[in-house]
Amino acid sequence: QVQLVESGGGLVQPGGSLRLSCAASGFTLDYYDIGWFRQAPGKEREKVSCVSSSGSSTVYADSVKGRFTISRDNAKNTVYLQMNSLKPEDTAVYYCARQTHSYCSGSPVYWGQGTQVTVSS
Repeated sequence: QVQLVESGGGLVQPGGSLRLSCAASGFTLDYYDIGWFRQAPGKEREKVSCVSSSGSSTVYADSVKGRFTISRDNAKNTVYLQMNSLKPEDTAVYYCARQTHSYCSGSPVYWGQGTQVTVSS
């Protein structure tokens, strides 16, 4: 069965760093674009970043561009999100998901359970 499991979240001070991991199983990871999303209480879900199936193309939301880096290791069936220079407004539950179309488009069907990231002093 398709499964995505996020890990690496936690409490970090402003300016700190975290690396999130998304471990995939039940499908061939290198066939799919994988996106990272986040949702904070009272806010709409936001697409943070996405990486193409091969890892050759990446996109970022303006709010995180220059601070976050997405990457993937298909041999390890894992996608990563390196988050640097974290701000309190980055606080949210972060999810990875399998995209349904190329160019990181479409509504994902398969999601992980989410990992909480809290940025606070």
